[in-house]
Amino acid sequence: MAWQSWPAPWLWVSGCGLLFFAFVLFLSPRGCQARRGFRGLLMTRSQRLLFRIGYSLYTRTWLGYLFYRQQLRRARNRYPKGHSKTQPRLFNGVKVLPIPVLSDNYSYLIIDTQAGLAVAVDPSDPRAVQATIEKERVNLVAILCTHKHWDHSGGNRDLSRRHRDCRVYGSPQDGIPYLTHPLCHQDVVSVGRLQIRALATPGHTQGHLVYLLDGEPYKGPSCLFSGDLLFLSGCGRTFEGTAETMLSSLDTVLDLGDDTLLWPGHEYAEENLGFAGVVEPENLARERKMQWVQRQRMERKSTCPSTLGEERAYNPFLRTHCLALQEALGPGPGSTSDDGCSRAQLLEELRRLKDMHKSK
Repeated sequence: MAWQSWPAPWLWVSGCGLLFFAFVLFLSPRGCQARRGFRGLLMTRSQRLLFRIGYSLYTRTWLGYLFYRQQLRRARNRYPKGHSKTQPRLFNGVKVLPIPVLSDNYSYLIIDTQAGLAVAVDPSDPRAVQATIEKERVNLVAILCTHKHWDHSGGNRDLSRRHRDCRVYGSPQDGIPYLTHPLCHQDVVSVGRLQIRALATPGHTQGHLVYLLDGEPYKGPSCLFSGDLLFLSGCGRTFEGTAETMLSSLDTVLDLGDDTLLWPGHEYAEENLGFAGVVEPENLARERKMQWVQRQRMERKSTCPSTLGEERAYNPFLRTHCLALQEALGPGPGSTSDDGCSRAQLLEELRRLKDMHKSK
């Protein structure tokens, strides 16, 4: 399981206080406002004690699993057919199907159509993933988990029990539930014609991995399943690392080809592009993408995939080396230098501004 031992006594004492505080807020007459304020309080600064306690409870105890189950029930009731309308992509015998799960997550099914074999990426809702497996009439033989958070790993147990030959892959550093086959940086998982390489991208969590489907065997574009590292015009929060760590992980992605398709772990496109417009209001690539995304979201259509070439043009978290972005954020220590330290500072500043933008 994701928790391996009981947490220290201080964590339980602090956690009980935190839960009591949350309970009072959630039942108050202004419950909705309280929930928004409480969430904002938790997410404002990752180093604050309150957030660290909540995060430890979520990742190290059974309380995180209970919270995930509550999320799952609510999402199934609110979005019985999924939060977004998705379209599969077919490439010469390889099929990629996005599966909308929870309130804004995406799981994925990668299929070798000739062999009838499937790989699931981050199957947080086992019911939705199983329904897709049955519809496609394929055999699930592998689960690729990007990281331990329950909204990405919550379906590992049910699916691995239902499909006895299914292997669960992920980082051994991340405490992934029901992990059977640990992976390291550059390890390759082979399923039929599918050749999928694991890339270590710590920062969001210590053992976060992204998965790169090689396009060469099927003569198509490579596909990056980025979990919570990279989104359309955004990147994940740094929960278990430093800005330097996250910057290095983002640079790993920047080394990939422009035609690589980006399949993110969440539907955050409209919000992220809105923030990108704040820091680079004259970026025409961002403006064009925003218009397309707004049309898609008006019809509840998915915005994935984008390409890494597109992301380089408008994603501020991939543009810390660009003078235009540095100038847009104003002068600062090392802001016009291209060294890793100054780019990490710029990444931190972007995250701070993003949090302020989200809280408005």
